[in-house]
Amino acid sequence: MNKKMISEEEMQIWHMWKSSYKNIFGRVVKDMFGQTGLSEGDFGILDRLDLYGKGKLRQQELVDSMDWTKSRLSHHLTRMEKRGLVLREPLKTERGVQVIITSAGKSTLDDARPVVSMAIREHFLDLLTEQDIESITNLAERAKVKSSSACKTPRS
Repeated sequence: MNKKMISEEEMQIWHMWKSSYKNIFGRVVKDMFGQTGLSEGDFGILDRLDLYGKGKLRQQELVDSMDWTKSRLSHHLTRMEKRGLVLREPLKTERGVQVIITSAGKSTLDDARPVVSMAIREHFLDLLTEQDIESITNLAERAKVKSSSACKTPRS
């Protein structure tokens, strides 16, 4: 593997990639918040509860899927509970906490999904050619393979 320093041109490509991602992501989040009042974290939690857990997940499963710390998720859930979007209950059969989407949270999520969908289309998908889609797909697959193989590599 070539471990040399990257060139100025390569650094510019890196900065363009980061800037483009931040710009697109920021626009999607801004549209979502402006039209629904949900933050990116709110939407991520509600969406995971609905899709992965059919309305409920262990708090630890949310921590893992969001790639957040326990403390960050706990504080965020406290704010969401105050707004009536989620509930937390101790598990009855084992240690831990279950997070449950409320009917208000599900309704808010259902209202937000078309807004998010349209924002993703407007700020990202409508800009792509078929070749762009193929390139992004190939890059994502290579990065995923490299990432999963790096996780399996023993550390010295």
